[in-house]
Amino acid sequence: MSANNPFARLPEVVAFTVTSTTVRDGAAWPPAQWSSGAPGGKDVSPQLSWSGAPAGTKSYALTVYDPDAPTGSGFWHWAVADIPATTTSLPEGAGDDEGSGLPVGAFQLPNDARLPRYIGAAPPAGHGRHRYFVTVHALDVADIGIASDATPALLGFTIAGHILGRATLVATAEAQQ
Repeated sequence: MSANNPFARLPEVVAFTVTSTTVRDGAAWPPAQWSSGAPGGKDVSPQLSWSGAPAGTKSYALTVYDPDAPTGSGFWHWAVADIPATTTSLPEGAGDDEGSGLPVGAFQLPNDARLPRYIGAAPPAGHGRHRYFVTVHALDVADIGIASDATPALLGFTIAGHILGRATLVATAEAQQ
């Protein structure tokens, strides 16, 4: 595991709060939030709730990112754009193939497996503990203006100049050898 903080080189912004009934900040993902390729894994996105976003928030973007993946560029597990500012929670399972739990107007981008949905944790056996940064980004625009087939990295680049605040919780996963 590296000490890489994906937000260390970005401008500081107002912090607000994100919580989950699925996983506690700093705790391990439950089995359902692991990849369906792992024992017990089901690729079920976590329940999330957020509060305290800064004034002027017009939408949110959501990302789940593993900076510890052995790729040289980490691994994006989930990215959602154009979540309306009136939305302050998502139910567990919102990130299924249809995005059935997402509010009207929000859309999922293809993750690094090129699937427009949530894909669960799948750290290689013996690679150590991986961190999953679950982040809600408060934005100053209602529509970020990217295509639904854009990459999560492009979403991150595009929202960088529009972030008013950020709320992050970190889940973990480790596969034994």
